[in-house]
Amino acid sequence: MLPSLLLLLLLFLSAFNSLTSAASDLVFDNFAHCLAGKGIPDDQISSILYSPINASYTSVLQAYIRNRRFNTSTTPKPLLIVTALEEYHVQAAVLCTKRTGLELKIRSGGHDFEGISYVSSVPFVILDMFHLSSIHVDIENEISWVQVGATLGELYYRIWEKSKAHAFPAGVCRSVGVGGHISGGGYGPMLRKYGLTVDNVVDARIVDVKGRILDREAMGEDLFWAIRGGGGASFCVVLAYKIKLVRVPEIVTFFRIVRTMEENVTDLVYSWQQVANTIDNDLFIRVLVQPVTEQINGQSQTTIGATFIALFLGDADGLLSVMNGRFSELGLKKQDCLEMSWGESLLRWEGYASGTPMEAILDKTYANFAKRKSDYVQNPIPRHGLASIFKKVIELNKTVLEFNPYGGRMSEIPESQTPFPHRSEIIFKIEYLVIWQEEGPRFAKKYIEQTRVLYSLMTPFVSKNPRQAFLNYRDLDIGTTDNGKNSYNEGRVYGLKYFKNNFYRLVKVKTMIDPENFFRNEQSIPTRPLRPF
Repeated sequence: MLPSLLLLLLLFLSAFNSLTSAASDLVFDNFAHCLAGKGIPDDQISSILYSPINASYTSVLQAYIRNRRFNTSTTPKPLLIVTALEEYHVQAAVLCTKRTGLELKIRSGGHDFEGISYVSSVPFVILDMFHLSSIHVDIENEISWVQVGATLGELYYRIWEKSKAHAFPAGVCRSVGVGGHISGGGYGPMLRKYGLTVDNVVDARIVDVKGRILDREAMGEDLFWAIRGGGGASFCVVLAYKIKLVRVPEIVTFFRIVRTMEENVTDLVYSWQQVANTIDNDLFIRVLVQPVTEQINGQSQTTIGATFIALFLGDADGLLSVMNGRFSELGLKKQDCLEMSWGESLLRWEGYASGTPMEAILDKTYANFAKRKSDYVQNPIPRHGLASIFKKVIELNKTVLEFNPYGGRMSEIPESQTPFPHRSEIIFKIEYLVIWQEEGPRFAKKYIEQTRVLYSLMTPFVSKNPRQAFLNYRDLDIGTTDNGKNSYNEGRVYGLKYFKNNFYRLVKVKTMIDPENFFRNEQSIPTRPLRPF
């Protein structure tokens, strides 16, 4: 009896696999036929379109998966991947995906903390933008056009090649993709001097839901407003951004100092809060809070370490003058201050040693298991609050906290000027981060739960009504929508956290330019409901 059942099972699986393969072939053939109908030659189609039966499918899919949580055998895979080589390939991919009724996921080669650019619960196509990575730097006019498939490291390198006196105010991780970074807000250690990344974007090129290539003038100010911090993938496919370069001094100063419980770390972090967003605009001081091993009374103990990491747009003497006047408690000394060029400072943020060639910033290698969350702090956390937080960080022994100061130029810009609303009322942003190397769902559950525990503990100390969150630290814990439907009420939950009242304008833009909700994901901007809101 058992062999007969086994035989039936094998026959069923064989038939199922044959049907699945046939269905995959049909989808591929229909999509390829559509691409050909849009003017793409057959030889190009064969080099840009991948299905699961293609030998290179897996390597193409995995090449830009930065979070290994979403690179397992059970992770849903795309029916097709389109690796666009030209802008008109993007136009065709949009129109052909609409024709098939599949969902379109847009991936630009960056980090994507929750994997929503390459994972879905419904049948989907990935439009992979990594080939569209050209960068044109115009030093004379202090602007640059950068395609969304480029990384921040590549952008910085191209600027550095042309000028040592120019920079761009964006993040410090070399492998972050330009597309997601800019469309989600973007920030870096020059935000207090020059504002956010989106505050320095002056034009863009997109493909809209009708397959048209539009620039700022053609798309209109409402859509241009939306894709500078509202998440471009809710509205269109962004091809490139035109950015405004900023001036930097020949010499900047960097420091990285660790303080522990033995060095009154609680008082230091408390004091940092008093000056973080009001200190000189040329100075950005990040604080990383994590468990460390410390010798106390001759014994090794796990305790708290706070790493103060800073960039000052000036020399060491200028930095010491600022610190002695506003944050002398840290005890910064001349030997702690490292003078270098802006380009060299980027390598220091990444942890590279002095003398590392600038070409290291072109390295795109980055992949781990990780979970991130975010919060915003409007009032200093009291000492007793910090003590309870630090105690929990020690207890969890894996999740770390990163405090990023606000203030300066970015806080002078009105909340409504871009979709990014977390401005003048914020002292600093919190990033919750846990990274692990162990494979398997048991470890993922364990470490993700750590971030949730710490996030819950922080409730009394962070923003309320709404409890704000940063779009680029995408967090599906704070709400999702059925991405196949017009789920306004569900979208409002996470939308208000990410955008506050700017959410309502984003909904109006979405409804105006994409009323059928083609561009959607688990946390996209929904269309307007039939009844007024």
